Amino acid sequence: MKNLLIALLILLSSCTVQRINKSLSKSDVFNKGHLGFMLVDPVKDKILVDINSDKYFIPASNTKLFTFYTSYTVLGDSLVNGLNYLEKGDSLIFWGTGDPSLLHPDLKNTKVIDFLKNQEKKLYLLDNFDQVDAFGSGWSWDWYNAYYAAERSALPVYGDIVRFAKSEGDSAFTIYPPRFESAMELTEPRGNSSSSFRRDHLENKFSYFVTADATEKRFETDIPFITSVDFAAQLLSEEVGKKITVITNSNYFAEEPKKLLTAAADSIYSQMMKISDNFLAEQLLLLVSDQLDNKLSTADAIAYAKENLLADLPDEPIWVDGSGLSSKNMFTPRSIIALLAKIRSEVPMEKIMAYFPAGGESGTIQNYYHSDEGQPPYIYAKTGTLSMSNALSGYLITKSGNILHFSCLMNNYAISGSELKTELTKVLYYIHDKY
Repeated sequence: MKNLLIALLILLSSCTVQRINKSLSKSDVFNKGHLGFMLVDPVKDKILVDINSDKYFIPASNTKLFTFYTSYTVLGDSLVNGLNYLEKGDSLIFWGTGDPSLLHPDLKNTKVIDFLKNQEKKLYLLDNFDQVDAFGSGWSWDWYNAYYAAERSALPVYGDIVRFAKSEGDSAFTIYPPRFESAMELTEPRGNSSSSFRRDHLENKFSYFVTADATEKRFETDIPFITSVDFAAQLLSEEVGKKITVITNSNYFAEEPKKLLTAAADSIYSQMMKISDNFLAEQLLLLVSDQLDNKLSTADAIAYAKENLLADLPDEPIWVDGSGLSSKNMFTPRSIIALLAKIRSEVPMEKIMAYFPAGGESGTIQNYYHSDEGQPPYIYAKTGTLSMSNALSGYLITKSGNILHFSCLMNNYAISGSELKTELTKVLYYIHDKY
């Protein structure tokens, strides 16, 4: 009787897997582009579905899975280094580490400001901005006005963005930081929009309009500003209330600096993963580079990760930035599956649930992949979206209590992302319900 029951369960499982494969390979939606899909049961060490898992795809923000794992492994989950500094006589010489938390509108970390305010020494900002390209390889030049392409920098202040926000019912919007109020210029409304904020291409000058019927509406718009070492020194000086002088003596970089611990890495990981924050992802790789050799280099951080952390992946990652904004990034589904296994083995599941977007509940999949009413989320996964790419990779919890690993990469679809998500929802829910 026991053997018969086992045989029946195997048969049912086999039928389920066959139906999952058919729903993917025979789908009228998925057949309109290029699909890579892999589903693994890690407990049984069994591949359940394998569709083009060895092919390279543009992953979009699935790249952040690699950034997260690298950052978590190198930086840990405690405080990050927010400032390097040397004390020389009556002088304090400091420089940036890439820490994105300094006066960030969401993270609101003030430890650097407090530290500098309490100094009796003269303050000198050592210029290491030339170590960081403001934009990543393959980024588009016309993203300068988009929140998702805030400039990377050695010492970000305010998240390198200006935030325009209004609560429902308020008649006026706020500007963070307020010092940009003098850079605003009112323009005429355009089209059907009730509000708009734009930055000049080459200057930190902003234009805006907010129509009368926008009073009852809430909005929050982040616009990047142009960064430089001189502007960073100016912003810091205004906050600290002291003169900060920029210097360029590269000999100081050869000395071992003291470090000022600032923000909790946990808070950065969660914000980066849940809302797919590109700026935080880019700055995390700079923090990794700083931790490794007191230098800021995205390429160095990636090279270290590939050689020391990811050498055992099935296929070498073609990886150029931290966020996935670049279409030069390419990964295979089976390498992402291998990465998900590494994350599971090194990061407690409760932390994964805290960091990753949860289907129907939080982050970029708050409105998708809903569980049954009254039940907890069954999908914890990272999304990815570019004009030529949609992706979802992570962990699927079945009704029977299994935690499966899956990676779905979809490229070159001439249909809307919502159509792809609707189709994928059917497949993932079936797996959740039946496996």
